[in-house]
Amino acid sequence: MGSKLNLDQVKIDGARRAAERIADQLHSWINNYTTTTIERAIARLMGVDGVDSSGVPLPNVLVDQLHQAGLLEYGLAPWLARAVIATGKTVQEIAEAVGSGALEVQQIPDCPKAQWIAVADQLASAAAERIIARREERKRLMSEASPLQKPLLYVIVATGNIYEDAVQAKAAAMQGADVIAVIRHTGQSLLDYVPYGPTTEGYGGTYATQENFRIVRKALDEAGREAGRYIQLVNYCSGLCMPEIAAMGALERLDMMLNDSMYGILFRDINMRRTFIDQHFSRMINAFAGIIINTGEDNYLTTSDAFEKAYTVLASQFINEQLALRSGLKEEQIGLGHAFEIDPNMEDGLLMEIAQAQLSREIFPRSPLKYMPPTKHVTGDIFRAYLINGMFNLTAIITGQEIQLLGMLTEASHTPFLQDRYLGIANARYIFNNARHLGEELLFREQGRIQKRAAEVLDQAYAMLKEIEKIGLEEALARGMFADIRRSPEGGKGKEGVIARHPAYYNPFPAIFLDGYAAGEGRTVSCRPI
Repeated sequence: MGSKLNLDQVKIDGARRAAERIADQLHSWINNYTTTTIERAIARLMGVDGVDSSGVPLPNVLVDQLHQAGLLEYGLAPWLARAVIATGKTVQEIAEAVGSGALEVQQIPDCPKAQWIAVADQLASAAAERIIARREERKRLMSEASPLQKPLLYVIVATGNIYEDAVQAKAAAMQGADVIAVIRHTGQSLLDYVPYGPTTEGYGGTYATQENFRIVRKALDEAGREAGRYIQLVNYCSGLCMPEIAAMGALERLDMMLNDSMYGILFRDINMRRTFIDQHFSRMINAFAGIIINTGEDNYLTTSDAFEKAYTVLASQFINEQLALRSGLKEEQIGLGHAFEIDPNMEDGLLMEIAQAQLSREIFPRSPLKYMPPTKHVTGDIFRAYLINGMFNLTAIITGQEIQLLGMLTEASHTPFLQDRYLGIANARYIFNNARHLGEELLFREQGRIQKRAAEVLDQAYAMLKEIEKIGLEEALARGMFADIRRSPEGGKGKEGVIARHPAYYNPFPAIFLDGYAAGEGRTVSCRPI
């Protein structure tokens, strides 16, 4: 799609360079720290699973004991490798022994560095091969299925019971959905552990667990075979366990994960440093697994006015892009978010929505933009909601969006019923089919309302990024520059889980994730210290 907005490329390039420098400021210190959940993710990738006799996840048991013993600053991998050498046990057996009290972490003796590095690298390489196998499996299944037609139809299920979620997910797939997200249990972002096993009770959604991922993945594969399409599965890689959920998603072949660099800070009051460190490692995992991330700029418009603060969405997209690239994600994996949230009572609101959507499309041409439906101004009037959703779908097809979270006519009333999803899918399919090439036929008037609005938003975003470059992203968040929410750099939940790395810290995974399979199409897996 050629340019229709006549944007100033100098300003686009300037905004991107400012975002690069903002990201570089964060990365000047990110690699000086690890977190408890990064180390738990390493444990999971290397094969630790299950719970102890009290129901505490074994990754937590292992990491907590190492932390209490003052060993976690060196990383879990060195200790685990030495434990394998000293005991001759498997990783899982070692974790179970620590969980039962049969093995104390201080009992593991030291050994030559070259010896334990070789074992740590071997454990990491085995984990990488498991992820590669799932990535290759996805590629094969997609090649055997009918080609995808964009925008992808994306819907959610949220019953709280994973088995009912699986039934509803299969029904949505058979109705025509391409992408299905299992909404996460309300508040799970604030749990500093990942629940274990299948779950049947959840408020506002279903717990994200590895077994729950496995159950829905199996259900969608069954539906995909029946429908002749590959059905993509989504969950939420956010909160205090971002890297762990990313690891589980990679191992269970999820296709997309919500993963934003600032969402946890703004909307869950999670410590800034914890979030920035965790998002970096979690995105490395997503990149290596071939998972598309979805960022969360749409959330800003639930607390800020969508017209007045549209530029904050664009500024955040620039920052999210740069942070994602530094974690190894390709542009084709960076599903930048935005939303159709301008007050429908505003004159020419549709033109302003088109301007914003086209702006994102032209500035990030290779990113699979995720377009979010109207929610803030949707009431219990289901007929009005259905019409607004139609306008949202029309904007998407005109502006070349790729991932379309469908609006529900009962958005403000209750969790969608099966028939609500059916109507949402029917609405989108009708508009996408009947207006398939409308965007190719339309040009925007030179210096007309749409072009002027897009230029205005770009100007404001550029100015905002230049200001953030001067003061730093942490100070910008403290001032409430995003979503009109102020957060203290020293406050927030999970701060105690941030650990300064010892000079001898070792984690074999970043070398694999940043230099290995994700960087190309080869299958070579290698490790080096960082």
